[in-house]
Amino acid sequence: MKTKCFFLIIVIVLASCSGKNHKSDAYGNFETDDVIISSEANGKLLFFDVDEGEKVEADKLVGIIDTTDLILRKKQLFAQKKAISSRLENIQSQIDVQEQQKKNLLVDKKRIENLLKDGAATQKQLDDINGKLDLIEVQISSIKTQNTTVLTELEVANTQIDQIGESIRKCNIINPINGVVLEKYAEPNEITAFGKPLYKIANLNDMYLRVYVSGAQLPHIKIGEQVEVLIDENEKTNKKLTGKVCWISETAEFTPKIIQTKEERVNLVYAVKIKVKNDGSLKIGMPGEANF
Repeated sequence: MKTKCFFLIIVIVLASCSGKNHKSDAYGNFETDDVIISSEANGKLLFFDVDEGEKVEADKLVGIIDTTDLILRKKQLFAQKKAISSRLENIQSQIDVQEQQKKNLLVDKKRIENLLKDGAATQKQLDDINGKLDLIEVQISSIKTQNTTVLTELEVANTQIDQIGESIRKCNIINPINGVVLEKYAEPNEITAFGKPLYKIANLNDMYLRVYVSGAQLPHIKIGEQVEVLIDENEKTNKKLTGKVCWISETAEFTPKIIQTKEERVNLVYAVKIKVKNDGSLKIGMPGEANF
């Protein structure tokens, strides 16, 4: 009987030692880099085709915000631009008239200069012509100043039209990345506003196991290092995956309550992120283990 008891104790001790030897280096949970897509415009959400759990491709139109007010504003700006362009044409016509008068005066000046040489004209007549030419130059300069002002107004109108066009473009909600919709925050026909979240999306092809290691383990871990990742396959066995260390925290933090470490409860730990290719078995929040 004593022999049997002794044998049983040896088996338990060996099993205990074996369990310790197979204890993983770090524990944590899987997460992903998610993106919250927010509205870039104010208005009624006329169309919104997004469902939680749905795979959505990048550059897909998933929603439209009402653009009625913006389109009316754009039409108004085009009308203003047309009126400004008409003023510009009118100013140019005035300049053309003054330039023609200037040509006529130059012809008269040439004639008077010839007559003056022959004594058939007076100096006063020549002075009068020069005075009229000076006045024409002043008038042309004044009209060109108006032309500059109108050109500035036209440039402002074009800029405003471009701004309205950009605002209309932002009313089209374009999905930025390939991924799966995690959460949906809005519904069609709701009123949305600039900066209001519409949905959350994440690329689940690559998952990240965030684990915590002690200061003693830290010197043995390097960015880019391949590590063994374990997840539960069933109640008794684990599934092995390959991961790569992609980030190591530079500062220590207190051990999160739900996280284990190889040295059980240590006061300060360092966070480490391990990138793992998702074969479809990994889910957000799923526990995992790592061996460095």
